[in-house]
Amino acid sequence: MKKIIWSLLAVVVLVLLAACTGVSEKPKEERNHSEANQENELEKMEEPTGVEDSSENKKSAEEVALEGLTVHYIDVGQGDSTLLEFDGFSMLIDAGNWNSKEAVDYLKQQEIQDIDIVVGTHPDADHIGQLAQVIGEFEVGEVWMSGNTSSSNTFLNVLQAIEASGSEYVEPRSGDVFDVGPMQIEVLYPDEITGAANEESVSLKMTYGEIRLVFTGDAGIKQEQEMIDSGMDLDAEILHLGHHGSNTSTSSAFLEAVTPEVAIYSAGADNSYGHPHAEVIAAVENAGARVYGTDVNGTIIVETDGESYNVEIQEEGVPTEGENRCIDLNVASSAELQEISGIGQAYAQDIIDQRPFESVEELLDIKGIGQGTLSAIQEQGLACVGG
Repeated sequence: MKKIIWSLLAVVVLVLLAACTGVSEKPKEERNHSEANQENELEKMEEPTGVEDSSENKKSAEEVALEGLTVHYIDVGQGDSTLLEFDGFSMLIDAGNWNSKEAVDYLKQQEIQDIDIVVGTHPDADHIGQLAQVIGEFEVGEVWMSGNTSSSNTFLNVLQAIEASGSEYVEPRSGDVFDVGPMQIEVLYPDEITGAANEESVSLKMTYGEIRLVFTGDAGIKQEQEMIDSGMDLDAEILHLGHHGSNTSTSSAFLEAVTPEVAIYSAGADNSYGHPHAEVIAAVENAGARVYGTDVNGTIIVETDGESYNVEIQEEGVPTEGENRCIDLNVASSAELQEISGIGQAYAQDIIDQRPFESVEELLDIKGIGQGTLSAIQEQGLACVGG
């Protein structure tokens, strides 16, 4: 494990840089922090309190009774935040958007006091937005970040909070494996950083008994392929969709490598980005996974005893994509097709059987779909035809 102490001098330099160049709450151009990391490699600390070591005095994952893991995919609007809890241990992956407080409020509702590990997957303000408040208001053992930086106030506030709190700072790298009681944490990405902060998100695989969960932040398709090419086992029952369900993530190859049974994305209702993208939802459902989203289902809770799992949602709803949504007749799943006006389960199956289509008008070739139904479909404006 690479352990690094951020010096007050580094914070001051970054603050001065921000003051000179001007900042906004959205992160700007990222800078490579590897040289500073190499200098600080000499500063070592004692083994982090939240992570079990492999000494004979420590219990292995197999020796620790599984008392149940609860994973909260918190509804933080257009942002990301996930809380994992078991047997007195807690871990937070991302902390919501900078202009809201849902993550902090939810932690308080759950009566969280100590957080063993807090992960900021990358320095975007919709992922580390409330991280400074979390570090300031809760007892945080370790803070994990990629090492990529930002000149935004949000990021600078996080650095100051880490320095003030005394929490340990860790930059995990692909191949690192940590046993935390009965849960194993494998770092899938990044191997190194180049300044591509969004894509080089800290990506993790959690194994609790026989149940596995994968988180990739905003890692893109290229980075997913690098994870595949690394030879690491990506197979997992539950996948947190990358980049809020955007089509910049979740490639077919990655889905094939993970083979999820459940896919969960975090997005705000009617967000301006059009997240999640229809083709991603269709691809995931076609791969056989059930899809849930915080924009339509609210906070989503997964509970597991290490052998089976259960998914609880606050609200019923079908994953949507806001005003920019287009359901491609040639790739959409049955569930997606049934969101089109007048298309039920039987018509959806007929569409799947008869595609590809060259135009929406060709739906008239489906037995039972007449001009009236076609007109309603065209007026809805949801159906489209891709390649």
